[in-house]
Amino acid sequence: MCGIVGYVGRKQAGPLLLDGLSRLEYRGYDSAGIAVFREDGGISISKAVGKLSNLIKKTEGGALLPGRCGIGHTRWATHGAPSEQNAHPHVSMHGGVTLVHNGIIENDRELREELLGEGFRFYSETDTEVAANYIEYCFDRAEGDPKQAIRRFMERARGSYALAILFQGRTDEIWAVRKDSPMIIGRGEDGCCLASDVQAILKYSDSACYIGNREIARLTERGISFFDEKGRAIEKEMGRIEMDGRAAEKGIYPHFMLKEIHEQPAAVEETLRSMLRDGRISLSGIGISDSALQKLRSVWIVACGSAFYAGTALQYGIEALAGILVRTELASEFRYRKPLLSPEDLVILISQSGETADTLAALREAKLRGASTLAIVNVPGSSIAREADYVLYTLAGPEVSVATTKAYSAQLMAGYILCLALARARGRLTRAEEERLTGALRELPEKISLCLSLSDSLSGIAERCRDARDVFFLGRGIDYAAGLEAALKLKELSYIHAEAYAAGELKHGAISLIEEGVPVIGILSQPELFEKMRSNMAEVKSRGGCLYALFMGKDRELLSGTDGSILLPETEPLFSASLSVIPLQLLAYRVSVLRGLDVDRPRNLAKSVTVE
Repeated sequence: MCGIVGYVGRKQAGPLLLDGLSRLEYRGYDSAGIAVFREDGGISISKAVGKLSNLIKKTEGGALLPGRCGIGHTRWATHGAPSEQNAHPHVSMHGGVTLVHNGIIENDRELREELLGEGFRFYSETDTEVAANYIEYCFDRAEGDPKQAIRRFMERARGSYALAILFQGRTDEIWAVRKDSPMIIGRGEDGCCLASDVQAILKYSDSACYIGNREIARLTERGISFFDEKGRAIEKEMGRIEMDGRAAEKGIYPHFMLKEIHEQPAAVEETLRSMLRDGRISLSGIGISDSALQKLRSVWIVACGSAFYAGTALQYGIEALAGILVRTELASEFRYRKPLLSPEDLVILISQSGETADTLAALREAKLRGASTLAIVNVPGSSIAREADYVLYTLAGPEVSVATTKAYSAQLMAGYILCLALARARGRLTRAEEERLTGALRELPEKISLCLSLSDSLSGIAERCRDARDVFFLGRGIDYAAGLEAALKLKELSYIHAEAYAAGELKHGAISLIEEGVPVIGILSQPELFEKMRSNMAEVKSRGGCLYALFMGKDRELLSGTDGSILLPETEPLFSASLSVIPLQLLAYRVSVLRGLDVDRPRNLAKSVTVE
């Protein structure tokens, strides 16, 4: 979603703001802007539509906006089309407030009507301009007290927001507030800063903390003050930033996505290693007991996008090994269907960022209905991590490309770990079975590395898909789940219509779309389903489809009649999605490159979806 940065200190703000925004480009955006206090007390603002490079050029790298206190923003349009008029920062009617915003003000129409009645006028279509004017309106009635103005705004505004605010006349301070949208506050030798994501402030901060929900912060060159929603001063501990800034650089790779695909063996291995104690899977570090796992009636997996598809794959493993009913639910639908939860249910929330708005809302709904909650997230201190009862961290490191790869693979590993712990706690695994399955998990990083070497064998399939109108992925069971993720990757990166079908459903309508030359990729990793898949693939071939097989096993007959095939290393079938996804990620990447598209920043997409 939108990216926010802010800086106040001894250095020139403009270049720092632009550098911070460049590290948030992965979130997706359509316009950008910065605002900086001048020495005369005024505020200079510059905006540009399109790539951040347009704003960098327009401001000569920030040099045209001198000053040591400012805010910046990359916008992902929700209210109003991309334009300089709708781009942030937004300024209130009388110039008293300049701000940037991540989120959505849901009652902006109501507030706009109230302000129109008070004589305010608007120049944009955005809810953010409404926020700027309403805070100015409150500021005037609070006798120029920023803290009270923000408090009054919070009392009226509904929705989600992270705001960085400049008040006219207060040239050496930035005010910030958040509700349900992420914001991190950092402190370094030369001043203080804020951002939507820690990656934006790595170069300028040695310590940081997340501002809490409905908390207010005041940043100056000298330090940071925090206040609760009632305006009372509070203490917050600043933690040292452990992330290596080099992890957010491309290095030798042409794109972040390719770099992150190749980082998957390490991400999967680190996630597994964090949950091993004396060679055995252990959840002792997250605080959930075997007795709690034994009492569970059912498990719900709730997520969005790729995280949902990871959950779909994990559903098969948990039901097969732990013998417990599992439901997978889209977070965006979960809380609106009044789920029948009880204290005997465990709701697993999966999110790379830990800030996904729909997943966070689902977590809160689950807690209201009495269920236990366990988060699988990649970001310590994120909202979902803070609010869940238990947290299982994926150790994928920063992921910059909008299309997830290594975070997805780490989520699968975290789910496998939970699967084995559940099965053991519920008496469903012998020690020998546990050792065999744990051994299979230990081998996954090396086998993922072997899958990375298959890239060259994808060239023919990629060329066939390059100009295709439609591409289909077929699979059964876990292979169907892998196909869902493969189709999403191809859609995201190539803008080609791609769909995954449970192979048995093909004849119930979708087969009418198979015609001469349509690429169809069958995924075969489940031995007990090979014969069924062979029949489904024959149906495709007989109708002129261009058929490829992604295959695990020794039954070479499965490859007869295909136009190409890829042989995967063998693993425990329940863990096969970790291997089949690798060449399918590489396929999506190669097709995107062949089509000359922006691999790391696909159109209309955002990395962290912090609005509903």
